[in-house]
Amino acid sequence: VQLQACGGGLVQAGGSLRLSCAASGRIFSVNNMAWYRQSPGKQRELVATITNGGSTDYADSMKGRVTISRDNAKNTVYLQMNSLKPEDTAVYYCKANIVVVIPVWRASDYWGQGTLVTVSS
Repeated sequence: VQLQACGGGLVQAGGSLRLSCAASGRIFSVNNMAWYRQSPGKQRELVATITNGGSTDYADSMKGRVTISRDNAKNTVYLQMNSLKPEDTAVYYCKANIVVVIPVWRASDYWGQGTLVTVSS
C-alpha cells in the first residue's frame, strides 16, 4: 500500500492550493483520512480529518481557510487551502487508515511522503 501526495508548490500570501493524496495497492477499504503539516523546527500537527462517511474536523490553525474532501472511488483525499499565509509554509502529509485482507485482515495507518507548500509574503 502506498500514499502519493502532490499539489504543493510556491504561492503568494492570499493565494490558494489544492493538495491531493491517492492510496494505491491491495486495498480492501479506507477508513479515516487526514492531512498533517510540519514546519521547520516544529512538531507535526493535525490540519484536518475526514471519515469514510464524509464527516470532517479541522484544527483551529487553519479552520475556515481549508476544506478536506475525499473521493472514495479513487481512494483519494484532497485539501483545498485558501487565503494562505506565510506561516502556513510547511511540508504537508496525508495519512490514511487502510484495511487490507491479504495475507490477513489488518487495519493500519499509512503516511504519504509529504508535499512542500511555501507561502511567500
